[in-house]
Amino acid sequence: MFRSIGSNWAVTLATVAVVYVLMPFLLRTLGEEGYGTWTLITSVTAYLSLLVLGVPMASVRYFAQHAAEGDRQRMNEAIGSCTGLYLIMGAAALLVGAGLFAFFDLTYEIPAALRSEARLAFGLVVLQVSAGFVTQIPFAIMAAYQDFVLRNVILMGSLLLRLGLTLGLLTFNGTMVFLAVIQIACLAFEFSVCWLLVRRRYPGIRMSLTDFDRRMVRRIFSFSLYVLMLSLAGRLAFQTDSLVIAAFLDVGRIPYYAVANSFVVYLMEFLVAIAAVVMPMATTLSAQGKSAELREMFLRWSKIALSLTLMAGLFLMVLGPRFIGWWIDPAFEGPAGEILQILMVSSLVFLPVRGVALPILMGLGKPGLPTIAFLAAGVLNLGLSLLLVRPLGLPGVALGTAVPNVLFALVVLGYACRELQIPFVGYLRYVVPRAVIGSLPALALLLWFRLGLEVHSVVGLAGAGLAMALLFGVTWVLFVYRDDPYLDLRGHLARLLAWSAA
Repeated sequence: MFRSIGSNWAVTLATVAVVYVLMPFLLRTLGEEGYGTWTLITSVTAYLSLLVLGVPMASVRYFAQHAAEGDRQRMNEAIGSCTGLYLIMGAAALLVGAGLFAFFDLTYEIPAALRSEARLAFGLVVLQVSAGFVTQIPFAIMAAYQDFVLRNVILMGSLLLRLGLTLGLLTFNGTMVFLAVIQIACLAFEFSVCWLLVRRRYPGIRMSLTDFDRRMVRRIFSFSLYVLMLSLAGRLAFQTDSLVIAAFLDVGRIPYYAVANSFVVYLMEFLVAIAAVVMPMATTLSAQGKSAELREMFLRWSKIALSLTLMAGLFLMVLGPRFIGWWIDPAFEGPAGEILQILMVSSLVFLPVRGVALPILMGLGKPGLPTIAFLAAGVLNLGLSLLLVRPLGLPGVALGTAVPNVLFALVVLGYACRELQIPFVGYLRYVVPRAVIGSLPALALLLWFRLGLEVHSVVGLAGAGLAMALLFGVTWVLFVYRDDPYLDLRGHLARLLAWSAA
């Protein structure tokens, strides 16, 4: 699991590095209004992905079950059924996209100089989202066979392609249309390479409509409808903020929120890298009746997720605003930094649950309560954001996101402990105290860098981050994971050092 999750983390870190390069480049190239309009386009079209009806997560669950059972015929039936569903959903997305185009064009006041460009870019993004449904199948097959490393090599190649095309083409012609074309090119690259490797690595696996099976479709839908509601809740939680800001403030304010929110989103992706491995593994362990190993996996990775969230979250809360001021522009430090701090406080509770507890429940086929809770949190998020945006501005939108996420996390965590037959107090006793106490020296160090040394330069910020990471590492080894019943961190490090010395 560590190897697979580690490769997922590598992709997430590479994605963050690409965003680190591209976001200021795009802001300079497109301007604040242009970048805000592009963010609005991606936020509106993101709702098209709901038409996939939760099939991707459901497909991984059933693919993993058939792979564990060695049933190649059922696997091909599931693949063929998903292929047919994706083609139908892609066609539906094109039709719905036309309606969203009308909504976008009539609802939002796009600057006149950008209007024609925005319309064409919107249409291309709709095309990319619609075609993207069926391209998820090869990745789902690789996930079912636990082939995460190779999958992630493909994604790394796609990231490099995106980086090169964006820097090259937008330097030549800095428009939103070229951004949309680049997304389509990267999608085509990922699918073609991934499917070629699937055909070579798993003989007998095929993607054919002749394997379409109505009974399999019913099984997929029985699970995927819950995933659909989870996706809807996720869109309400993380995609509607730009829509609220554009409607009640203006598109020029969106970049301030988007920059801050990007840190939380990519930290969440880092934790979801755990979820991508944990969910099919939970399905496999459940099918094999290994309840003790399942509980051990839940506790071990929950503590790891909390530790990682604390390490990144403390840096972002203390020095994140200053990093934004250096990275983007000094004018962003105050407004974007305040939003980042609000969102990160809630993420300390939300992200470990989103990264471990939720995917384990999905892998066990227990999506009901988490789905309802996440959907309720998404609706509450929208309501609070609408209520607070006028009196509080951008911080009000951030509070509208933060409060529901914490409530959702507490509900899902309690449910996961009950389903896995782990006392809630026992979970807290193992996961929380040492991780929190072990983070206090790092917090004190960061505050010294901020208040004592008053670091602002990139050298100072990088030095603070490196010093904090080293201190965290020492604290993990000597205190947080000392005599840990589920993770022998010292043993892992000793074997790693021995391997590197050899």
